[in-house]
Amino acid sequence: MAKVNSAALGNEPIGKLLLKQSVPASIGILVMSLNILVDTIFVGNWIGPTAIAAINVVLPVSFFIAALGMAIGIGGSSIISRALGADDYEKALKTFGNQITITVLCCVSLMIIGLIFIDDIIPVFGGKGEIFEPAKIYYRIVLYGVPILALAMMGNNVIRAEGKPKFGMVAMVIPSVGNLVGDYFLINVLDMGMTGAAWASTGSYILCFLYILWFFLSDYSELKINFKHFGIDLPILKEIGALGFVTLARQAVVSVTYLLMNNILFDLGGETSVTIYAIIARMLMFALFPVLGVTQGFLPIAGYNYGAKKPERVRESINKAIIGACLLALVVFSIIMIFPEAIVSVFTKDERIISETPPAMRWVFAAIPIISLQLIGSAYFQAIGKAVPALLLTLTRQGFFFIPLILILPNYFGEFGVWISFPLADVISTIVTGIFLNREIRLHLKPSEMTTVNTKYK
Repeated sequence: MAKVNSAALGNEPIGKLLLKQSVPASIGILVMSLNILVDTIFVGNWIGPTAIAAINVVLPVSFFIAALGMAIGIGGSSIISRALGADDYEKALKTFGNQITITVLCCVSLMIIGLIFIDDIIPVFGGKGEIFEPAKIYYRIVLYGVPILALAMMGNNVIRAEGKPKFGMVAMVIPSVGNLVGDYFLINVLDMGMTGAAWASTGSYILCFLYILWFFLSDYSELKINFKHFGIDLPILKEIGALGFVTLARQAVVSVTYLLMNNILFDLGGETSVTIYAIIARMLMFALFPVLGVTQGFLPIAGYNYGAKKPERVRESINKAIIGACLLALVVFSIIMIFPEAIVSVFTKDERIISETPPAMRWVFAAIPIISLQLIGSAYFQAIGKAVPALLLTLTRQGFFFIPLILILPNYFGEFGVWISFPLADVISTIVTGIFLNREIRLHLKPSEMTTVNTKYK
């Protein structure tokens, strides 16, 4: 029965598959984003605006380590999807075993390093002035649970590679609900402040991991590994690394972006500007949930059909994913443009923040309707195992364009230069991705080109 589920990726209508894969992914991302959003609202109202800025300082560090698990998960899942499509079951098992081994080794090592250099890391990421102490409290506790979160994020991507998105959705819902319940009791009822917020997050990571562990031990999973699969297989590890590095590089750039933004905005406007960015960053995570859901749903469909040598289905999945994601992004754009004041007032009652955040938010979201092409385009190359273009396209938006813009424009336009950098980077990166994707479709998605599955970009 499990075999039928993964085989459906190559047989069912693409539109139906996209809905089946994307809706659970979107719901899971929505709940997770709501968790981050409501968590920020709780912290802002029950602890104070400085606490919002403190969490924003810690996020790039903890997310980078957790993203290592996601990178290993996505990189290995691309291999698993294509292996299942090609009926190479043993390769799928070896890949999963290697994913677990490398996730544990890397993330535990990074957690230890992060705890040793805690007093040096926090100021570098913008934890200065009044922000430092609450950031340190939150950072130390959350970092304990980050390796568990990394394993959970890795496992969740493997669940989707098996063609079982509903289980992946539940895996995202459980920690979100757990974190919100924990926030209420630890912050509001027990008055534990930042310590309570941190333990609520760490406890939610453990709940997520336990659910994913249950899934792989149950009959629902196809991937029944044993001890021999945990041994390092260098060719598989190399392929996981090449494809996973795309996701890791993206998160590394996100972490660098947080570092630069927090420091630049602190110099321009102090704690208030850092808090404004923290609120906007939370909205970016939340508002793009339907687009990210379509992207997550698209990955196993494209990978499986590429592995099964069905170019027509791959092309159809690209077109329908882009159109659907663009329409959803347009809805998000409209809401942000019409109701920014109402949105900001939910986070805080500080009049200055309420008045200064909406204009900045409008600029940040100005080009969101077109960003879907960039996300789907870069995800496609990752799904089919072409690591080089996937890496380059992933880095275009924030690495190649956004970071240089925020380093240059504030010198001439002040804080406005920071906010205008967002839509400029979105537009340029979307154009570049469109050129690459169009070339790939014309040259490499033909029946003759699919007789052998390539893993290198020509």
